[in-house]
This record gives sequence, structure tokens and C-alpha cells, in this order.
Amino acid sequence: MKNEITFARLTEVDPAEIVDHMSDPKVAEHMPLLNFEWNAKVAAGFVAKKEDCWTRDGLGHWAFLVDGKYVGWGGFQKEGDEWDFGLVLRPDSFGLGRRITKTAIEFATSDDRIPFVTFLLPPSRKNLSALRRLGARQVDEIEYDGERFLKFRLETA
Repeated sequence: MKNEITFARLTEVDPAEIVDHMSDPKVAEHMPLLNFEWNAKVAAGFVAKKEDCWTRDGLGHWAFLVDGKYVGWGGFQKEGDEWDFGLVLRPDSFGLGRRITKTAIEFATSDDRIPFVTFLLPPSRKNLSALRRLGARQVDEIEYDGERFLKFRLETA
């Protein structure tokens, strides 16, 4: 099938691809916490941290693949009692966000552990219509690691 989206573990992706992805200035435009340089050591620590989430919570971030090719990462991470969804795509794959998010939300809807999903977006993200079409609504504005984010919530139960 052409343009088949699959989810894999980040450990299945060449760390050099993650470094290349996260070093792209277009990726950093809407990631205020991305204020450091990515290299092999940073990528290894990042993947290990995301794998720790899988061990601790039984769920975490995936690598997103299209026809077997890495296009980005994201997924669900437990933040306190909430499951936060994140999505970070390569610039040449930005157009896949809606399809990938839809697939991930379908997963969340079928998982009893996830009664709702939160999304944290920087105020620099002006086009929020896709998130609202999903049914998410803004519930707060928070500070995280010294940066301001808009917090949205989507009921999945």
C-alpha cells in the first residue's frame, strides 16, 4: 500500500536520522524548548528517556514511518495523571500531521487507560483549526520549563 503509515519504536530508527530531523531549523520554529544542539549523544539520551516511558507506563513515543521511511516522532507521554500527545514531523512531512494524529487518537480512544488526551502548543502556533476539528478545546495556558504553552484537552472515553 502506498503511503502506509506505521508506528515503530524509536529504537528502530537510525539515531543519525533523528539528529538530522531535530537539527532542522524549521522543526525548531515551534519548539521553544529546543534550545540546544542535537548530536549522537543527545539522540541516544532522548531515545533512552522515551524508552523509560514505555517501561514505566506501558506506552510512550513512537517513530512514525511512511512506507517504512522515518518521517518523525511523537505519541503519548504520561504527565502526572494526564496523557499528553506530541507530534514532531520532518518539514517535508508536515502535511502528514492530520493523518498521523487521527491514527494516534483512534489508538487512544480504544485504550481504557486514556480517558482524555492533552496537547501543549506554543503560542506561536496560530493555526489551531485541525486540533479544534478533532474536538479538542483549550483548557488552560501553562508555563513548562520557563516557556508558555496553550493547553488543549480532547475527551477520548
